[in-house]
Amino acid sequence: MRLLKTARGQVDGLVRMVESDRYCIDISNQLLATQAILKNINHQILHDHLNHCVKEGLKTEQGEQKIIEIMAIIDKLTK
Repeated sequence: MRLLKTARGQVDGLVRMVESDRYCIDISNQLLATQAILKNINHQILHDHLNHCVKEGLKTEQGEQKIIEIMAIIDKLTK
């Protein structure tokens, strides 16, 4: 939650930067920082998903569906 709130604060800051016509490179740097935080959050979410949801799904009939879901996410991440 802390990282999500940080990312939200950065997005709010980006809006203010654009509205106040800040220097493009400053805005771009802030965008890169926000993207890095979101990437880190997604990594943590997927790590937890594999360790909990997928692991539990493999013990049941939901295993195949969990694998399909994670493969779809991997496909999106690699594009």
